[in-house]
Amino acid sequence: MKTTELHISTPEFQEELRQSVRNICKNYTDEYWRKLDESNEYPEEFVNALSQAGFLAALIPEEYGGSGLSVTDASIIMEEINRSGANAGACHAQMYTMGTLLRHGSEEQKQKYLPKIANGALRLQAFGVTEPNTGLDTTQLKTVAVRKGDKYIVNGQKVFISRAEYTDLMILLVRTTPPDQVKKRTEGLSVLLVDLREAVGNGISIRPIRTMMNHATTELFIEDLEVPVENLIGEEGKGFSYILDGMNVERILIAAECIGDGYWFVDRAAQYAKDRVVFKRPIGQNQGIQFPIAKSFIHLEAANLMRFEAARLYDEGKPCGKEANMAKLLSADASWEAANACLQTHGGFGFAEEYDVERKFRETRLYQVAPISTNLILSYVAQHVLGLPRSY
Repeated sequence: MKTTELHISTPEFQEELRQSVRNICKNYTDEYWRKLDESNEYPEEFVNALSQAGFLAALIPEEYGGSGLSVTDASIIMEEINRSGANAGACHAQMYTMGTLLRHGSEEQKQKYLPKIANGALRLQAFGVTEPNTGLDTTQLKTVAVRKGDKYIVNGQKVFISRAEYTDLMILLVRTTPPDQVKKRTEGLSVLLVDLREAVGNGISIRPIRTMMNHATTELFIEDLEVPVENLIGEEGKGFSYILDGMNVERILIAAECIGDGYWFVDRAAQYAKDRVVFKRPIGQNQGIQFPIAKSFIHLEAANLMRFEAARLYDEGKPCGKEANMAKLLSADASWEAANACLQTHGGFGFAEEYDVERKFRETRLYQVAPISTNLILSYVAQHVLGLPRSY
């Protein structure tokens, strides 16, 4: 899947890309994901297969060993993973997290890390931002980094950090200037690239958090962690803007995952409705079954259009904050609607593990909350699009 340059995606290339992803995903059946879910294990084999095929390097430029694909193309990869019945949550962060390094890292940092991330020798799948007492109010985070000579000494705590146990590198957002010494609340935050291979047991301890979906979620306790100054990404104090810079990509890719989930639910519901016979007729003959599936499909198709519009704007270098946020909200809502229609269509069997509906149901519910909640998107649109007073 190598390309000669970053390109505007064509329908022909997109179809080829979809088929390539499907060819990998078909080797990882529902039973594979079911067993991982039961034991709360990380899909190591699946992630390695995607890495070896180059899919996790989709957004890394060719000069650093990646594929140099567009965000539109990357979103199709995420969509197809979830549409296959798999869960892209195991690896999606590498798609957008490395953007902080790519856009704001030094040339030396990019040469050191990106080629190894591209070929799978290194994983960058953890994003250390959220904290127990601040949540999405990122400007108030409490994790502090104090420079001492050629090192930063970091102390603090992070929570709901996925994949920290299975990655080599982590993007860590810290406060380097106290809040009372900055003019704007968005100032004074910095981004550090942490090598977890060295840090775990030497300043970082990890506590797994069991959640309703298998996302390898953890809590990090950071005590006197030493990070070389050379691992500072960009300028000190400007880390908040660097993190925001990658969030539109994150929204678009998560929207695509929701689209993939939604199509999976619709396909499963429609097939079951045709196969399941009650009162000597397929239940899909009943409008009470037909209409919820059809309506969720219509909403899914509409959300999909917004996903592609947001991706198009991003790929063309145009502002897309409004579209990226709306794509995420519409797609999350559409996948959740499809999930409910699918579960209802299956009746009691929808709750049985062997049908996989309940697993995907739990997984897609997450995106009403993360990586940004529905309410915060509504607040964003109200304030920045409609001109209403700031609500928080």
